[in-house]
Amino acid sequence: MNIKLKIALGLAFTAFTFNANAQKTYTQGLATYSLKTAQGDVDSKVYFSADSSVAITQAGPATIKILSNIKGSYVAVLVDVPVASIKKAAVLTPDEIEQAQAAAPKLTFTPGTETKVINGFNCKKVDVKDSKSGSSYVAWVTKDITAPMTSLTKYFGEAGGFPVQFTTFQQGQPVDVTLKSVTDEKAPAGSFGIPAGFDKISLDDLKAMSGGH
Repeated sequence: MNIKLKIALGLAFTAFTFNANAQKTYTQGLATYSLKTAQGDVDSKVYFSADSSVAITQAGPATIKILSNIKGSYVAVLVDVPVASIKKAAVLTPDEIEQAQAAAPKLTFTPGTETKVINGFNCKKVDVKDSKSGSSYVAWVTKDITAPMTSLTKYFGEAGGFPVQFTTFQQGQPVDVTLKSVTDEKAPAGSFGIPAGFDKISLDDLKAMSGGH
C-alpha cells in the first residue's frame, strides 16, 4: 500500500510540475530568436510588454529596431549605423499600415500529433496554410509559456500555442524563425520610443536608402 501511495504521489507531483511549467506566463520580458533570411542568418532580440514590443536585429554595422504596439496601429522602423553617423526613423502612416495589413498572409492552422523538444520547449506540430498564396508551412508551438504577440509572432495568435519554430513574413518574404529563449528581463527605459537624435523620414526614403522598392 505504501509503495502504491508513493507511486501515486510521485505521479501527482510530476503532473503538478509539468502543469506549472505549462502555465508560465510572461507579461513582459525578452525573447531571443534566430532568423534565416534571404540575406543570411541573424539573431533578433524582442523586448515585449503587455501592449508594445521592439525587435532588435544587428545587420553588419547597422542596428535595426522595429517598434510596434499589440494592436498593430503603430509601427516605426529605426536604423542606427554609428560608423556612418546614420540615425533614421520611419513611422508608418495609417495608409502604409493598412497596405501592410492588406498584404499580410491569411493563415489557417491544423493541429498535428507529432511532438518534439526545441530549445527546451515541449512543442507540438501544426500544419499552416496561407490561403492567399496557397503556400503550406510547418510550425511548432508550445503550451509551456504564454506571452503577448509581437511583430515576429503576430500571425500566430490562433496557432494553438506560443510559436517556437515557424515561418513569418517580412515585406512579403518568408523568414524562418526559431525561439532560442524567453526571460522576464525588463526592457531598458525608453526602449519602446524613438530616442533623441534620430531623423524622422518616410518609409519610402528609408527603403531607398537600403536599395528597396
